[in-house]
Amino acid sequence: MGRHIYSRRMGTVEPVFANIRNAMGLDRFTLRGKKKVDIQWKLYCMVYNIGKIAKFGTIGA
Repeated sequence: MGRHIYSRRMGTVEPVFANIRNAMGLDRFTLRGKKKVDIQWKLYCMVYNIGKIAKFGTIGA
C-alpha cells in the first residue's frame, strides 16, 4: 500500500512548482535572456532540493 501511495506522489510535480513560487518567492524571473533565466531556475531548484534534503535527510544513509 505504501509503495502505491509513494508511486502516485512521484508523478505529481505541481506542488513543487507551487512551493517554489509561493514559499521561495519566485513569482517572476529577475534576469533577461533564456540562458540567464535557465540558470536562475536551476538555482531555485537546487535550493529547493537542498532544503528537502536538510529537512528529511538522505535516502539510504
